Amino acid sequence: MKGHVARKRFGQNFLVDRSIISAIVSVINPQRGDMVVEIGPGLGAITGPLLARLDHLHVVEIDRDLIFRLKGQHTRERMTIHEGDALAFNFATLGTNLRLVGNLPYNISTPLLFHLAEYASSVRDMHFMLQKEVVERMVAVPGDSDFSRISVMLQYRFHIEWLIDVPPESFDPPPRVRSAVVRLIPRDVSELDAGDPGKLAIVVQTAFSQRRKMLRNTLKGILGDAGFADLGIVPTLRAEDVPVADYVRIANYLTCPQGIPSPTSPVT
Repeated sequence: MKGHVARKRFGQNFLVDRSIISAIVSVINPQRGDMVVEIGPGLGAITGPLLARLDHLHVVEIDRDLIFRLKGQHTRERMTIHEGDALAFNFATLGTNLRLVGNLPYNISTPLLFHLAEYASSVRDMHFMLQKEVVERMVAVPGDSDFSRISVMLQYRFHIEWLIDVPPESFDPPPRVRSAVVRLIPRDVSELDAGDPGKLAIVVQTAFSQRRKMLRNTLKGILGDAGFADLGIVPTLRAEDVPVADYVRIANYLTCPQGIPSPTSPVT
């Protein structure tokens, strides 16, 4: 860690536990020709082991000191450095079949996950270290107190798997929270049956804006009692009790109320 002080504004906590690093690289299982993009390589805890198994690695880094360090350690033949904020980076410019990895800054993890979801069609898989609390929300099921907007929107786009728990002492400096590694694999386009993804996002955000209230109240002005009856959805349910597939049905109904969609199998 010598020579660089972790910067709070960038949410920097550097992974130092070699056994955890080895486990993460193992579950990623990079192959020589893979198009791997590491978000926030930091001091290179995962970068080195990844490069040992890859022909070339792309990294996205915002910290100028770390960028300078990376340029001194790796040639352009082995590494392409994209300087800037991952929240503003257009990952589609890198092509398709991308494999995204990284220890995501915990202070921006939720907006960053939503940003990355926009590029699902260009991605093969994603492996991220996140605050354990965020991972709990990502994999939560309807009826759980952790089931939230991020649960619905990410489960609609991805198959999600909780892989590894990571304690605070695995980092320098140790964060005040526990961490976990998660895998996201984009769903096949045939599974994405929301006619208007933007409408789905609005419905979900509105429903969870006051999560303790009944849908009848949170969606008032968007969906009336007749709509709930047409869809066969109980209007007294709370947002956390509604399956992903039913949010899709509500969005599709609002997009085209003349064609009432039939119930679909829950997204798992």
